[in-house]
Amino acid sequence: MYNIGVVVESGGKWEIMEQMFTGEYEHTVDEKGRLTIPAKFRPRLAGGMFVTKGLDGCLFVLPVDEWHAFSERIRSLPLSRRSARLLSRSISSGTECKLDKQGRILLPSNLRKYAGIASDVVIVGVISRFEIWSKERWQEEEREMEEKSHVLAEQLDDLGIL
Repeated sequence: MYNIGVVVESGGKWEIMEQMFTGEYEHTVDEKGRLTIPAKFRPRLAGGMFVTKGLDGCLFVLPVDEWHAFSERIRSLPLSRRSARLLSRSISSGTECKLDKQGRILLPSNLRKYAGIASDVVIVGVISRFEIWSKERWQEEEREMEEKSHVLAEQLDDLGIL
């Protein structure tokens, strides 16, 4: 994770207000369902985090402030749309977590089951959140990203990003 974020002046000194999650880390979930979080991610998570079902079969982990912003966007979706109701229900199945003294969190069994996590996982930084993938699912996701890289490049160009 790079110390890239919003830099503000605070009481005569400059400080980074938000760190981005980047990188890819392989870890193992122990027999009690505990997962060690990469040390570089921990400072951003000191105030707690929310772990929930993500998209594509992974788990999303968001710092509490990002979770509140994300959940407000979900809350603003029209209840008349079934997809909004399904998304709201899905992400609400998560839980708030805090790091223990060893830098671990407990992944609830319902979330491990959803993500197909038994033991080996890959933690992937995705700017404002990170994702937890079973190693097997992450390998499949990587293959798909490689196969569709030309399509992704075109979409980024259409959005004016490239």
